[in-house]
Amino acid sequence: MQIVISLLGGLGLFLYGMNLMGESLEKVAGSKMKKIIELLTKNIFMGVLLGAVVTAVIQSSSATTVMVVGFVNAGLMGLPQAVGVIMGANIGTTVTAQIVSFDLTGMAPLALGIGILLYLFAGNEKYKQVGEVFIGFGLLFTGMESMKLAVSPLAEYKGFTDLLSTFGRYPTLGLLLGFGITAIIQSSSAAMGMLVVLASQGLVPLSSALPILYGQNIGTCVTSLISSIGANKNAKRAAMIHLIFNILGTIIFLILLNGIVVKFVVSLDPGNVARQIANVHTIFNIVSTILLLPCNKLIVKLAMRIVPDKEDELEEDESRVIKYIDDRMIQTPPIALASTIKEVARMGEKARDSVDYAMEGILEASSEGIERCFKQEKSINQLQKTILNYLLKLSKAPLSEEDRETVDTLFNTVNDIERIGDHAENLAEIAQSAIDGQVYFSEQGQNEISDMYNKVIASYSYALEAMVTSDVNLACKVIKMEEQVDIMEESCRVNHMRRLNNNLCSIDNGIIYFEILANLERISDHAANIAEKVIQQKTNDK
Repeated sequence: MQIVISLLGGLGLFLYGMNLMGESLEKVAGSKMKKIIELLTKNIFMGVLLGAVVTAVIQSSSATTVMVVGFVNAGLMGLPQAVGVIMGANIGTTVTAQIVSFDLTGMAPLALGIGILLYLFAGNEKYKQVGEVFIGFGLLFTGMESMKLAVSPLAEYKGFTDLLSTFGRYPTLGLLLGFGITAIIQSSSAAMGMLVVLASQGLVPLSSALPILYGQNIGTCVTSLISSIGANKNAKRAAMIHLIFNILGTIIFLILLNGIVVKFVVSLDPGNVARQIANVHTIFNIVSTILLLPCNKLIVKLAMRIVPDKEDELEEDESRVIKYIDDRMIQTPPIALASTIKEVARMGEKARDSVDYAMEGILEASSEGIERCFKQEKSINQLQKTILNYLLKLSKAPLSEEDRETVDTLFNTVNDIERIGDHAENLAEIAQSAIDGQVYFSEQGQNEISDMYNKVIASYSYALEAMVTSDVNLACKVIKMEEQVDIMEESCRVNHMRRLNNNLCSIDNGIIYFEILANLERISDHAANIAEKVIQQKTNDK
């Protein structure tokens, strides 16, 4: 019983250290991680590199594949790209195995000391995050040492060592054990760490360890399969691709390459079973990728066969509420944040379209434009609720201070965009009243409305662009344009009063005219709010 308690304690430290190190590395690399979303349109080889780098940073292939399922579900990534990222994730996860296979226990106290000093006394947030990386590293190896001490008495139990030896004679049992352990603890890195611990204490020979290792590679697919439940068919196929890849790799190695690989790794590190296991793990994933990458189209076809199209299944289209965000992406907060910015920009474009439709109703007496505006407003309101809920979840994820500030800013931006949608709806209602009351504007009045509308919509478009690109110069331009809109509004009011005094238009026309000006001016105000947040955030970052 004492062995089990000590082993669980060591495993807990190991997992916490690994997660802390991964989260801290992710914060340190936050701005670079956001750029990854821009690489998603590249070829499959870029996908392999992407998957390997992300997994090496976040220390979890399961998290990466879950993220891939989210990308595919959101329509940001196609299945061919998913194949590359998944294969790359399997390569990236070998970094953890390589690290833990070295005996770096003596470095743990030093890493903890450096990490704690940086975390407590560093004034810069980046240095604190680097300190967390060191703390995670130290805890990881402290956990490894605790597990080694916990299992060392097992060497005296011949029954236990004989049991582990049977996995070498019956590889199927080893596969099932590796699969089961990884599926239960939902971490191939933790399962690999336990295997390395047993090997380092001489409890498991290489012949027994390899089937367990291969089983662990298959077991890590359970996480992505579970995450695909409730997702669209392509997301389910992405999870299935992960399973197919690992099963095919296991078959290739067990039947064809096992003997060759064993001889090679033994020659590299004779007598060090822990290093041999780590090297097999790395070779397995790299060689599997090299052999199966050329077959990526066949793997995609097989996944499509296993998860077929249904006759009654409706295809995803632009009418879906969200396009770029998915809860699975929160596994990698910087990438989730980049996707959220794209979703907010999409919401902003819908609000701009809504204003365009409403103004079409006013300037062209278009009932169709009015109807389209009302329909768009419902979509904007749905997006607001969905994005705000997503931002709330994202705010609870481990974020750098800069990213956390961006999340806070987006809360305000989403609400500003929703208000712009409300003003568009107001303009549509005004247009409908004008049509019903047969209210018409003079040519001069119509030109004034059109000029102000063009200035407002240009200002709003610049504000959206500034939000996406964090362009302070563009944001400053929006602020200046807002001042110009205020001047235009005042000028339009004076001109209209002159027309009223000269009996060139009626009181009814004047009421509607002033309401149009007021709503356009408020849209410009909200555009300025969006721009001010960009300027404020950039100022704080400095």
